[in-house]
Amino acid sequence: MSSHAGAPGVRDPLSGHPGHLNPEQQHKLTKFREELTAEGLYDATKFDDAYLLRFLRARKFDLPKSKLMWTDFIKWRNEWKVDELYESFEYPELPEVNKYYPKFYHKTDKDGRPVYIEILGQIDVGKLAQITTDDRQLKRLMVEYERFLRDRLPVCSEVAGHLIETSCTIMDLKGVGISQFWKVKGFVQAAAAMSSNNYPETMGKFYVINAPWAFTTVWSFVKSLLDEVTVGKIQILGSDYIKVLSQQIPLENIPARIGGKCQCKGGCELSNEGPWQDQSLVKKVKEKQAKEHHEKNGTSETHEPKFESSHAPDAVAAPVVAAPAPAAQPTAAPVEEPTRTTAPAVAEHPDAPKSASHVQMTVVESKVDS
Repeated sequence: MSSHAGAPGVRDPLSGHPGHLNPEQQHKLTKFREELTAEGLYDATKFDDAYLLRFLRARKFDLPKSKLMWTDFIKWRNEWKVDELYESFEYPELPEVNKYYPKFYHKTDKDGRPVYIEILGQIDVGKLAQITTDDRQLKRLMVEYERFLRDRLPVCSEVAGHLIETSCTIMDLKGVGISQFWKVKGFVQAAAAMSSNNYPETMGKFYVINAPWAFTTVWSFVKSLLDEVTVGKIQILGSDYIKVLSQQIPLENIPARIGGKCQCKGGCELSNEGPWQDQSLVKKVKEKQAKEHHEKNGTSETHEPKFESSHAPDAVAAPVVAAPAPAAQPTAAPVEEPTRTTAPAVAEHPDAPKSASHVQMTVVESKVDS
């Protein structure tokens, strides 16, 4: 991996990312990879240096802490059989779930990131309980992160001409009441913890729109607990959000239901619209990946993109939040475990920094408790 430290005295804003490593970071990456490989914790056919670097950045290049995080990550993957879920998990209830908790990927922002949208005001916990379970929603979340990393980001990177590692999230709070937050709180906590621990450093931009005054008030306090990089990624907007939002996302890529111009046939929520639908691009990326695997590992292993089906072709769900940094590790259960109606418990790690997921939950709890 090529690296550079940038001009003397000038901080590289991409420091710690592929192609932007100083000598110390490069040394730690190499040592990290070698130690994990020696202990059977690193498979070069599944993970690359960019993957390792996300965990190193999440722990500020502290090798012991990064190694502990990675070890827990691999243990979690094995316990939940994540690779098998990616290949075989089906979610036929998606169209019905979407009616009561819309969350979906839809096109890209001006920087080439996949856009992920949640409409929280539409949540109906009672209806969801009749359709699916928290256990299946968590498994769906795992699979969607895998699709995000394996299928969407590589295509977005090909289109942009450079590495794309993050998403742009829109969270719509219009019509959200305290009772809704309280009922979904347990699941969101477990989902946020799982995301933070196992898919760190994946948030690029985060917009909260139609935020009520209480949310804005609490945010003014919460942001003082975060590092400036994380704060810079998050914007809390009221009902007049579209002007700011359109500076980052073309209006043509924003669904009409939240003020944009896009009206996908069958609804944007189930369209899975984005460059990852271009089969010529997908083929090109797959061929490039196969070549890179062969050159690096002597194998041309690759995979077919996996997307769910519904009434609309290639419909897909999406993660709750693309969280940037690790937080707490949920107590994972084997995938064979009977489905639960409650989310796994969350045990917070003392070294875990505050993440965007924790920002969300802190604000939620503050609203509920007020």
